[in-house]
Amino acid sequence: MVEQKRFAVKTVIPLLAVGLFVFLIYLYFFVPFEDLIQIFQNVNPLYLLLASGALFVSAAFYSLAWQRLLGMLSVKASFLKAFQFVWVAGFVDILVPAESVSGDISRIYLMSKESGGNTGKVVASVVSHRVLTTSVTVVSLIISTIYFVANYKPPILVLELVAIIAACSAIFIGLLFYLSMREATTEKIVNWFIKILVRISRGLWKFERLRESATKMLGTFREGIATLSENPEGLILPLFLSVLAWLLDVLIAVLVFLSLGPIETTISLSAIVIVYSISVAVHYIPIVSGELGILEIVMTSLFSLLGNPQAIAVFAVATVLIRALTLWGRLFVGGLIVQLMGIKSLVPSQNSTAPE
Repeated sequence: MVEQKRFAVKTVIPLLAVGLFVFLIYLYFFVPFEDLIQIFQNVNPLYLLLASGALFVSAAFYSLAWQRLLGMLSVKASFLKAFQFVWVAGFVDILVPAESVSGDISRIYLMSKESGGNTGKVVASVVSHRVLTTSVTVVSLIISTIYFVANYKPPILVLELVAIIAACSAIFIGLLFYLSMREATTEKIVNWFIKILVRISRGLWKFERLRESATKMLGTFREGIATLSENPEGLILPLFLSVLAWLLDVLIAVLVFLSLGPIETTISLSAIVIVYSISVAVHYIPIVSGELGILEIVMTSLFSLLGNPQAIAVFAVATVLIRALTLWGRLFVGGLIVQLMGIKSLVPSQNSTAPE
């Protein structure tokens, strides 16, 4: 609803401000201010321009992978709409601190309206897309960590963090598979969620009506999952596109470091992949928001642990620039697309019919 959207906007600005303040405090105590100024003055804008281009191309491949999954489920969706909804989802992820879940819900809602109510199949496409992208991220994290261990001596803390991230991601993927296959469990969870909605709405939403719509949606969702499971060769192209999107995401971080000078004097490529993979994997696990400044501190600290500790000012600037592209870039472009599309609300109104 419009009021909810205004509430989200009013909420996110103080949260981002607090996060920025916490990161500035970290920089004040751990990074020489003079070094930061000097590094910022020597940034090569050409590499940042290329990184900006990589951001858009990565989103394009990400959208193509999702569009392909939708096509496998006989959901008609143009690339332009998929591309737009992906940016809107990124925008919502920042506004609503529920990491990836809020963005996926917005994708489901918008694409369901666009495709004429194929909510169950759209949910199946989004869940499958999330499994693919999370798997690619975790695999790249594990491979880069193995390579780094074979050539360097990483701190135990980093290895423990990688193990925790990989385990949480595996649990998340396993949970999605479990809920996709266990009909009774999924229905219990949905019914419990519907009861909460009915209670919150104070009777404006009727339980039986919502349960009937949810039952239809779950039916088409299971059909969609079954269709994808029976056609594994069809997943090759979405997987390949997801890998390309991921490589371009990593390229953003590499180009940012190149804009600051020679990489080999500060950090290895495998270390960049490890840190960036951790930051993305945390975003995919729907536990807490990673847009609150803590992630910037974690990234700067990990870069310093895996690279040259004397170059902490370089790592701080690199983190700021990477987040400027991947966070503030998503916020600006996604917000612009929301305005251009004329989206008034990213959730259905109370008087609207629930999608089937």
